[in-house]
Amino acid sequence: MYRLISKLAVYKNLGEDCFLVRLADIIRRYDSLKSEGRAAGMEKEEIISDIYSLINRLLDMAAIYDVDGNLWQNYLAYLIISNENPFSIACERAQVEDGTVAGLARSDFKIFKALFDYDFDTLEKELGINCFSIISGYKSMGNSTMPHNRSISDRIRQLSCKIKKAADENDIFDIAVAFYKNNGVGKFGLNKAFRIRRDNGEVKILPITNTLEVRLSDLVGYELQKKKLLENTTAFVEGRRANNVLLYGDSGTGKSTAVKAILNEYGDRGLRMIEIYRHQFEDLFEVISQIKNRNYKFIIFMDDLSFEEFETDYKYLKAIIEGGLEIKPDNILIYATSNRRHIIRETWSDRTDMDSSDEIHRSDTMQEKLSLADRFGITINFPAPSRKEYWKIVAGLAKSQGISWLTEEELLYEADRWELSHGGMTGRSAQQFINYLAGQIK
Repeated sequence: MYRLISKLAVYKNLGEDCFLVRLADIIRRYDSLKSEGRAAGMEKEEIISDIYSLINRLLDMAAIYDVDGNLWQNYLAYLIISNENPFSIACERAQVEDGTVAGLARSDFKIFKALFDYDFDTLEKELGINCFSIISGYKSMGNSTMPHNRSISDRIRQLSCKIKKAADENDIFDIAVAFYKNNGVGKFGLNKAFRIRRDNGEVKILPITNTLEVRLSDLVGYELQKKKLLENTTAFVEGRRANNVLLYGDSGTGKSTAVKAILNEYGDRGLRMIEIYRHQFEDLFEVISQIKNRNYKFIIFMDDLSFEEFETDYKYLKAIIEGGLEIKPDNILIYATSNRRHIIRETWSDRTDMDSSDEIHRSDTMQEKLSLADRFGITINFPAPSRKEYWKIVAGLAKSQGISWLTEEELLYEADRWELSHGGMTGRSAQQFINYLAGQIK
């Protein structure tokens, strides 16, 4: 096995902690012990222990993604799905051509085919184990309820099944090209939501696997706002001109929920979302450089964006959104939410030139602050609902949760009592009220 993976070229970058690399190293160590006549006693027990430790890792992956069947083959399919390399990324962009890289990829797929058909019988008999035989017919526990994980497991199983039936490396080549073109590759192919983290000076884009499974239809009311957001995002996903979006309004009105719902609406059409916090603005250029050439549409999401009067980070953000030398790539938009229409806190002194004790032209200060909000081509207001709208939200949420033991009059009466001590009439307080009622069921 070690000789096989040592000849990988395009798929060489597997990482030292990769299951396949570790397993190949254990088998090589065992073969070395056999040649020295020491494959017995403590040495043999260590080999067996190391193998079962690796099998445990494979079982963890199977539990997370809820895959079943031949775990060894499913794992190899997962490697092909997740490995970002010049060949797989070119396929993702539908730019694959016959040439050196394609030829090396075919050679690698010949190795993968040999690994798919690898016979562990001899190793199991010599070591007195049967773990590889058992995982070849693994049955899922069925514990994964996350739609995200189910989607990944479906792709793993489908690709594994096709490769198993492939006659040779040429068949696998065609299968891989089609898969990458339709599904993408790596973390962006497997996931739809991300956050960023700086690790030892390196900016990393990390998947978020536990996202809120909400749809715009779950957000009661705000039909015009949802329509405007949908129209802009549809244009973006379809490759037409679209604008950065600022969603502003009272707290708890559903601004953030609407953006998260957009991701669920378009995630299967190539939309990806990266959440970035204000203290991470300095990393935005690096993030953009990592995603600008990928075959996905990216929304950079800034939640609860606001600046105090004395803060100047907004100037940095202005240059990033629009105004720097480098043009923002067409596959990237910025969606932000804020409780303030102009994002930056204003004072009355900003709106007059009369008092010049601190600054000669205060109106210039106001224009500089307003120019950040102007960078968003579309602004959508989410106002606090009226009482009738609040009641409509409560009734809609109660229906969706199956809460029917209160009459409509009783439901709305209790909802009015709830909002008096829980943040007023907002979508958030309505949802919290319904959660409270749902929690009363025993």
